[in-house]
Amino acid sequence: MKKTLTGIAAALLASCVLVSAASAETVRWARSTDALTLDPHSQNQGPTHNFNHHIYETLLDRDLTGALQPRLATDWYIKEDDDTVWVFELRQGVKFHGGEDFTAEDVVFSLDRARSEGSNMRQLHGDIVEVRAVDDHTVEIQMAGPSPLYPNNVTNTFIMDKGWSEANDVVDVQDFGAGEDNYAVRNTNGTGPYVLVERDPDVRSVLRHFEDHWDETPEVTEIIYLPIADAATRVAALLSGEVDIVQDVPVQDIERLAGTDGIKIETGPENRTIYFGYRFGDLREGTSISGTDGANPFDDVRVLEAMNLAVDREAIRQVVMRGQSIPTCVNMPPFVSGWTPELDACPAPDLERARELMAEAGYADGFSVTLDTPNDRYINDEAIAQAVVGMLGQIGIDVTLASRPVAQHSPIILNSDTDFYLLGWGVPTFDSAYNFNGLVHTKNDSGLGTYNIGLYSNPDVDAKIVSLGTMTDLEARDAVIAEIWEQVQADHVFLSIHNQVLAYAMRDNITLPVHPENQPLMTSVTFE
Repeated sequence: MKKTLTGIAAALLASCVLVSAASAETVRWARSTDALTLDPHSQNQGPTHNFNHHIYETLLDRDLTGALQPRLATDWYIKEDDDTVWVFELRQGVKFHGGEDFTAEDVVFSLDRARSEGSNMRQLHGDIVEVRAVDDHTVEIQMAGPSPLYPNNVTNTFIMDKGWSEANDVVDVQDFGAGEDNYAVRNTNGTGPYVLVERDPDVRSVLRHFEDHWDETPEVTEIIYLPIADAATRVAALLSGEVDIVQDVPVQDIERLAGTDGIKIETGPENRTIYFGYRFGDLREGTSISGTDGANPFDDVRVLEAMNLAVDREAIRQVVMRGQSIPTCVNMPPFVSGWTPELDACPAPDLERARELMAEAGYADGFSVTLDTPNDRYINDEAIAQAVVGMLGQIGIDVTLASRPVAQHSPIILNSDTDFYLLGWGVPTFDSAYNFNGLVHTKNDSGLGTYNIGLYSNPDVDAKIVSLGTMTDLEARDAVIAEIWEQVQADHVFLSIHNQVLAYAMRDNITLPVHPENQPLMTSVTFE
């Protein structure tokens, strides 16, 4: 259900009743969208992880440079006498919010839950054979083979209390795509720095510092979290003093806010690519594609190449993004291993050649299709989609735009109930295998291809992707990564547009650095 301005105003008023102005204890944090769910293993989605990182914790985390750092694990290493086993030594003296002791059994339970059927995190843990507790504070993870990069995969896998989960019947992960509910969707029991004390989804949530947390007390001891989908309302709330931090600053407002007394802007590149995808194979039941005599135009690489040539990424950067994007033609940002300038390079827009390719493919008169896009998830997502609709129209592709809030867009995407769609993809492992496992591998019951929305399938590519999980020769592994990207690019699996550039706006007495994963923690806020 769409939020009304009246509802937003009421939420802001309620916040102001609690605190009349920002202090060194309370921050009112606004962003464009809410967490989809609080079940820690249900959705592999940025805003959901960002919110949950305040409540739950992971074994490892990344600092602002992207480097791995300890969190619930204090040390991690490959077992001396068996290179297929990772050992994690756990932090001692940690408590869950309910008072329970954190032990190795909780890690075993959580990793098993995260790799279970129905978990949106499965592909990160597909090479695990067994997770076992050696003692209360040591866990061994038996891999299918040597997995030298596995620790990169645990930075968004949250640890739950086993006893609490069993008592509240949340051993099984919520099936978000099917609209399923469970106790963990709105209730929490983590070890994180903040405790959930109030939750009104899509309106307002309140978090307070967990006094028994193992780390130092942060300067922010209370968070009032306000999802405000409307960009103008979000900015107005900051200017009026009703919120203190806006995480998703519209690009058209950056310059104005930067010149406003009492406000400052922090910017930086995000580890995320915005791209379009399309459905391959036989036309689905209820398809939006028409004018093709029953054929799927996206199965013809000439059509995909024509679309690539029709899109003017520099125009999108200048007009839609006001300079706040980095055009790209590969579906990974420069942060990620496997990225090269050659893969990133884009051809100059060429409408004449694009029309020739359409004619060669048998679509001189074009065809029609619906484009599914979120309108509150990525920076100017709907405006990007609108721009591409116009560009594709110039080569005869008649696109109808279907724009929805991300909460409605996500089930459509996860169920592959789309012919043409916009999505963003971050890479928390900083490794190309994450892209391949989630976006490229044939979708299967083991969790691979979870976000392969277009159902692309290439058995040779699949075999190479699987091989990456246990390759110890990193030079040889890099060569295989390059081979996979070469095939993905040749098949035009993605219509990549740009890498996002982030902007946070805040009161000028607050400092919140831009996080490359766009997952800032309020524990990192400092006050002047």
